[in-house]
Amino acid sequence: MVAVVRIHAFGGPEQLAYEDMDVGAPGAGEVRIRQHAIGLNYTDIYSRKGRPGMKAPLILGAEGAGEIVAVGEGVQEFKVGDRVAYAGGLGAYAAERLFPADRTVKLPDGISYEQAAAMMLKGMTAWYLVRRTYVVQPGAVVLMHAAAGGVGTILTQWAAHLGATVIGTVGSADKEAVARAGGCAHVINYRNEDFVARVKEITQGRLCHVVYDGVGQATYPGSLDCLRTRGMFVAFGNASGMIENFDFNGLGPRGSLSAARPMLPHYVETREDLLAAANDLFAVVTSSAVKIPVARSYPLREVAQAHRDLEARATVGSCVLVP
Repeated sequence: MVAVVRIHAFGGPEQLAYEDMDVGAPGAGEVRIRQHAIGLNYTDIYSRKGRPGMKAPLILGAEGAGEIVAVGEGVQEFKVGDRVAYAGGLGAYAAERLFPADRTVKLPDGISYEQAAAMMLKGMTAWYLVRRTYVVQPGAVVLMHAAAGGVGTILTQWAAHLGATVIGTVGSADKEAVARAGGCAHVINYRNEDFVARVKEITQGRLCHVVYDGVGQATYPGSLDCLRTRGMFVAFGNASGMIENFDFNGLGPRGSLSAARPMLPHYVETREDLLAAANDLFAVVTSSAVKIPVARSYPLREVAQAHRDLEARATVGSCVLVP
């Protein structure tokens, strides 16, 4: 029996139940991972509240890192004792878990378990945003909403490393400092500034090549007003709520804009895609071009408080749960 956090009904943080569960032996093509750290992500909030088609009871959590303690039939790439990490699916809120071997990656020695758990989902999200959805080149002007958040701190560093000028939005003075330290050339506090007006001022009216928006309802349609001709609006999340009544026809008059709603699973569908994403991420982290500080570690049994803090936007950067 191992400790897990399971929900038996969808709803608020009070639904997160810390309990024991028998994980079982790995089946064919699976590995059993003893987890040293588990990623905490805003997507966990959506799952806790219930997504279409989801049924309780279930275990939340979409990323983690640890060591392999057993391998199933047919697994050749991994052995007991290997340090590994993963992102995707559900079931991470557990001291030990089963996971498909072909969706697991080996963890370089220079990256800690806590760093890996804090960066696999968020880091590969940043990877596809700057290297696939909109390919950031030197000289690009980038607007990053929630620049002090989990994805924001990674993407800002990565985009700056690629030669972009990054404008970040944040919601507090403390987060302004985090965003600047992460590579934002300009920081806008949206609580006391009009971010559209400030972007126009900062860019002298030239606006941005791309807006990365994980906030959603609260920043739409302002994000579109920050784009120059043929710019791209990339909506990859909706922390403030879903965008409703998106004006597709308005993209033309605004400057022949394009819009994308990418999701990580479609960029890592094959084993080869997954390894490409993970290896690119590991390379920028081990080179120190992108740093992954763990802002806070919560004991797994305190996951309800972690959810409250995350939902209140009281967290900065990446946080992890420790079994």
